[in-house]
Amino acid sequence: MANDALTTRQKSIAEAASYAARGDQNGLKQALIKGLDSGVTVNEFKEILVQAYAYCGFPRSLNALGTLMQVEEERGNKDNQGPLPSAKPQGNSLDYGTANQTKLVGGPVSGKLYEFAPAIDEYLKAHLFGDIFARDNIDWQTRELATIAMLASLSGVDSQLNSHINVGKHNGLTEAQVAEILEIAGSTGAENVLFGKGAENTAFAQYFIGKSYLQPLTQKGVGIANVTFEPGCRNNWHIHHKGGQILLVVSGRGYYQEWGKPAQELKPGDVVNIPEGVKHWHGAAKDSWFTHIAVAVPAEGASNEWLEPVTDEEYGKLK
Repeated sequence: MANDALTTRQKSIAEAASYAARGDQNGLKQALIKGLDSGVTVNEFKEILVQAYAYCGFPRSLNALGTLMQVEEERGNKDNQGPLPSAKPQGNSLDYGTANQTKLVGGPVSGKLYEFAPAIDEYLKAHLFGDIFARDNIDWQTRELATIAMLASLSGVDSQLNSHINVGKHNGLTEAQVAEILEIAGSTGAENVLFGKGAENTAFAQYFIGKSYLQPLTQKGVGIANVTFEPGCRNNWHIHHKGGQILLVVSGRGYYQEWGKPAQELKPGDVVNIPEGVKHWHGAAKDSWFTHIAVAVPAEGASNEWLEPVTDEEYGKLK
């Protein structure tokens, strides 16, 4: 790639891969249409969505391929089909796949897990890298772009995501491009926030670094709102006077920190009870959208005191 920005074509591939991993067929349909209009061929999308089964399972892959088929039927099957892959190389898939994996990663792959379960090592080498990655109508960089987008859309796969980020960089993706892929993957989930993402939180923008979105859930009584942070967004240090606050984490990954204490990583299902008078901040991780429900603890004369921003140096120490 000549520069640090993903092309429109690459963005649509990342979007499609992410929506496929999430099982969001409506989002996938729009990403496929955008991609086809920007030059992605039907056979390239087929490759990405077939590959999805290796990372997300057959149900996600089959449903995504069904959506692509529906899109093509609705568009009259007039889109550019693009080339099919070359004939599969002759020889043993395990040997060929081992060689592919070594080139892709930058060195031989081994470890205790593969010694513990040799079958998974054989399947990875012979099938994933010997069969799927041998199909050459899309390059390895594009496959890794899609894989990063898929894994970033799933929970509990941080180790595999980090591994594939390294593989993607080894195959030419830059730090900026990886960050853009992660942002795309995060945004596909943010669009499906349980209570709605809401409008950009412009009224409080001066107290945030990055963009946040606010969806009020109540108009009377207890104040409750859905707050969504884009990757890297956090609010300033602040204090709730007289009335505290409760955070209910809905999606993504973020942080909460009280003054003088280490930051606490937050994931869906976590609950934070913030006492009144405690200086603190909360927001998203660098690589993830983050959503929580904020519940204002009722108290007469309650108010918020906004303080200094969380510096890039402080925030940069977090994972």
